[in-house]
Amino acid sequence: MERRPATDDEAAALASAVRLRIIRLTYDRALTNKEIAERLGKDPATTLHHVRKLVATGFLEPQEERTGNRGAREIPYKSTGLSWRLTKGDIPFSEQTSEAVFQAFLSEVAEVGPAAMKQFRLVTRVDPEELKRRLQTLLDELATEPAHPDGERVAIYLALYPGD
Repeated sequence: MERRPATDDEAAALASAVRLRIIRLTYDRALTNKEIAERLGKDPATTLHHVRKLVATGFLEPQEERTGNRGAREIPYKSTGLSWRLTKGDIPFSEQTSEAVFQAFLSEVAEVGPAAMKQFRLVTRVDPEELKRRLQTLLDELATEPAHPDGERVAIYLALYPGD
């Protein structure tokens, strides 16, 4: 998978748990701002601010305009997949970005509950760079494969941390 370093604006856009959740919600289906706000339990004006930032930085793409229930103009938005194609590169993701990723995960787990999670835990001695490479290869394969027609929509959060 071709990757490139994130720009300052892209890194800043990813430094929000709300924006990360919007990217995830729209990864395989387009949602309007109203639908996004409802899914997140937020005010539509708040989510619109985040949606506009994600569109401006290339993480979301507006889809074809449609007419809503009461004749209102609605624009659905869909993730472009850009967030997966970025690296930390020369512009390190800030502590704020790392915190946003973690907070997005916690919010999503709170919605489904721990019982719905398939959890795995292991402490081992490995070459950390080799492990990261192998895991990255697997995740890249999953990210680039066509969606399985009967597949279940799942989210994966993976964290490596010191085992001491």
